[in-house]
Amino acid sequence: MPKEPRQRKVSSTGKSRDTVTRNIVIGMIALVVLSGVIFTVLDKRSGASVAVPASIESISSANNGDPVIPTISPEADYGVVFNADSPLRIDVWEDFQCPYCKFFEDAMGDYLETLIREKQAQVIYHIASFIGQESVRAANAASCAVPEGRFIEYHRALYHIQGGENSGLFSNRNLVEVGTRLGITSDSFASCVNDNQSGDVVKNVASSMKKNGVEGTPTVFINGKPWNRTTSEFRLEEFKAAVEAAKQ
Repeated sequence: MPKEPRQRKVSSTGKSRDTVTRNIVIGMIALVVLSGVIFTVLDKRSGASVAVPASIESISSANNGDPVIPTISPEADYGVVFNADSPLRIDVWEDFQCPYCKFFEDAMGDYLETLIREKQAQVIYHIASFIGQESVRAANAASCAVPEGRFIEYHRALYHIQGGENSGLFSNRNLVEVGTRLGITSDSFASCVNDNQSGDVVKNVASSMKKNGVEGTPTVFINGKPWNRTTSEFRLEEFKAAVEAAKQ
């Protein structure tokens, strides 16, 4: 783990200083757009001949818990809401491609799952998508896992396999395969992933970041107050203490 995990910040584009730079930037944007089109076409055309990444092959349904079906709530800015009636509320803002979000999930994921399954807290996941198209795809796929009752497992699996940003790992084909290995085999899930059926949810979460004061991921609120760790690391005991204090 890096020594100083912080946050993945939402970047902003500055003005180019000269014509050459502008042309380079325009050329790069055109290349990215063209690459996205090519990868989308290849993604749709790819078949069984394309090898499944080794990280995905390691996913299994053996550790699945009982299905838990949350809600996607407009009142919670289209977050994935567990235990909506609980007075203790924890909001987690994250992006599946954010490496610091993986550090947070590795440290706190099991604890948050316990809070959910034991109905000790209302936990709301806000899946951001500012890092790139693969963040959009992953956020859509995670939303597609909600009605299947497997958001918890799917969420955990995507962090387990997280690779380089926009590396091709989070293609629609691979995202469907992740679901299959978790026991999500319905045609409706595959269609939801491939057809971007939760795209509006993803857009609504993205547009709600600014009004909630979220400038990077992970960002966590406990009963509406930002959780700010006191060390450079994500420490479970520190997070637990903050949650317990909020129960008082």
